[in-house]
Amino acid sequence: MRSVSVQVGCAGLLAGIVLLAGCGKSREGITLAGSTAFQPFAEKLAEQYMATHSEVSITIQGGGSALGIQSALSGAAQVGMADLVKLPKEADALKSIVVARDGIAVVLNPANAVAGLTLEQVRGIFSGTIKNWKEVGGADHAIAVISREAGSGTRSSFEQIIGGITLTGDALIQDSNGTIRETVANDANAVGYLSHGLVNEKIKPVTVDGFSCAEKDIKSGDYKLVRPVFLVYKADASPACKAFLDYLLTAEAQELLHKNGLIQAK
Repeated sequence: MRSVSVQVGCAGLLAGIVLLAGCGKSREGITLAGSTAFQPFAEKLAEQYMATHSEVSITIQGGGSALGIQSALSGAAQVGMADLVKLPKEADALKSIVVARDGIAVVLNPANAVAGLTLEQVRGIFSGTIKNWKEVGGADHAIAVISREAGSGTRSSFEQIIGGITLTGDALIQDSNGTIRETVANDANAVGYLSHGLVNEKIKPVTVDGFSCAEKDIKSGDYKLVRPVFLVYKADASPACKAFLDYLLTAEAQELLHKNGLIQAK
């Protein structure tokens, strides 16, 4: 059976109802928008949920954590995704749950010999006071700093945890964790940061203050670059929306997140 979706305003977010051609039945639409770091994980969760809940159609969109919160407030999306150390004041008007915790990995190209940095060195690199890899034990070559755009939850969390960062004007700005990964993978002198659940063989995470962005060091509290993943929504969200949010905290959903690289909420 072919589903037909109807698009309306608000940056093309799906309308609340998806009509099923040829049968007269309807599926309630649930839209999540926001964090691009959590987006691929939300897509996996939605696919798994819809496999056993044919009465709903779930749409996942990115745009960044700030947009996710604003979308939930305006009603453009039923649920906003925000990976932030702390929710901003405007989110007080919304209910929230924490569905996972996520490490932020500082990543280099595999060709770079540097294996670890201190928190102070990371601050210096992204602020532009450290400009050459030889200053931190690497080759004599200028550092190419890759960062996220304003409004990104990953950037906000990274800068808040590191502290004292005024991003260097030389930084190349990318609009997603995926483009950060590809840029670093294609530049032997680049450094960036992204969700540890999206690290692959194309890039190399480094230790920070001697600890790795791995589950054991995140859970122990030794690795400091960690933020929660919030889902925010209005108190009068539909029963179908609330049922999906409840599902995200079940053992089945939490195990899916864990298998794909995130740390479980509890």
